[in-house]
Amino acid sequence: MSRFSPQKGQTRVQRGFDKRSHVDLKVVCSIVNFGLTPTEVEMDLSDENKKGLLRLARVSIESELKGEPSPSLSLEGRVLREPRGAFVTLKIDDELRGCIGYVEPRLPLWQAIEEVALKAAFGDPRFSPLSEDELPRTEIEISVLSPLKRISDVSEIEVGKHGLVVDAGYARGLLLPQVAVEYGWTREQFLSHTSLKAGLLPDAWKWASVSLFVFTTEVFSESMYQELHH
Repeated sequence: MSRFSPQKGQTRVQRGFDKRSHVDLKVVCSIVNFGLTPTEVEMDLSDENKKGLLRLARVSIESELKGEPSPSLSLEGRVLREPRGAFVTLKIDDELRGCIGYVEPRLPLWQAIEEVALKAAFGDPRFSPLSEDELPRTEIEISVLSPLKRISDVSEIEVGKHGLVVDAGYARGLLLPQVAVEYGWTREQFLSHTSLKAGLLPDAWKWASVSLFVFTTEVFSESMYQELHH
């Protein structure tokens, strides 16, 4: 089995279009689920932190393609050593080429980025592994998640600001904030689609046995920084 094959607990999705949710599954990220335990972590990434993480993601993928160990990068900042949930998204010509992330902050941020960058490039079950020829055309985007916040009233959800987690205990679904914006969903539609992402009925978010969590993301990409253009 490839070291980048989906691991236990990773959400697997089918290729193509999910008729239940009317969402093209190739624009929705996959998650590696560590469980849901809210933690107190502040979002305070500097531009240098962001550029360092983007470089780390690219170098990790490039080294894997060449069959070389990842070189050590000098990454400074306390925040990079703190546990964070994070996603890495790969795009070519504005089309999704891979996206996988960790919901729960169980790893130092730099380590989470290194791991999910490799998984997005080589372990997303919706796509073939990224090739060396594709890498120069690949845009890397990172989403760093805030701590999960459990809510008791859906009126707390702000579409466009919050991402959602629907947790039934035996099944969990997550959608990033930008997905709801892209599809123009209402709050209720966002809740229904996140329930479907968990493999549940669209009204599962109303069940007393289901927990709802919101989070925000800090999103940054190589296109934001001229010196990272490739």
